[in-house]
Amino acid sequence: MKKILIITMFFTAIGMTAQETKFGLKGGLNYGATGDYETFSDASGDFLSSFSGKEKAGYHAGLFAQFQVLGIFLQPELVYTKLNTEYSDFEYSLQKLDAPILLGINVLGPLNIKAGPSFQYILKNELEKSNLSIGEVENDISVGYQLGAGLNLGKLGFDVRYEGAFTENTAFGLNEIAQERFSVDSRPSQWIFSVAYDF
Repeated sequence: MKKILIITMFFTAIGMTAQETKFGLKGGLNYGATGDYETFSDASGDFLSSFSGKEKAGYHAGLFAQFQVLGIFLQPELVYTKLNTEYSDFEYSLQKLDAPILLGINVLGPLNIKAGPSFQYILKNELEKSNLSIGEVENDISVGYQLGAGLNLGKLGFDVRYEGAFTENTAFGLNEIAQERFSVDSRPSQWIFSVAYDF
């Protein structure tokens, strides 16, 4: 509770001192994949193989705020993201809430660059097009990063970013037919293309 109160007071103070404050909606497409799919022998526990996933398109939608002082801005967001990855035996679907807190600077007219940490809360992970089952990820909350560039044209904003993760966040499953255990690293590695509208 104390942490939430401190964060709320921090953003309130920024909002009061900001020369310009914006609030709005954003959404768009993301393209990328989660981490490796690895298999292990269920009997011996020995490592068998590792496969990289095939990138697929997903989508995102959410809210943002922007507090700007002298061409420098702080932009917190709350975004729902759905990401799919195609592996050899199944498709892995990941749904999460992203809360990036980006520090940016206006570099040339309507152009800006931004970067910062992205806090991720996993809502759901599941396998599609498969009879296999998978458990929950090790950590519901993890921290990654986002960096990119944007273009502001009036009330419309266009953004392209890259998102990555700092640590693994593994989910384990079992293939009873092949007597194999397997794991999927849920870390995203993706490009994010967004359109935003401020009120």
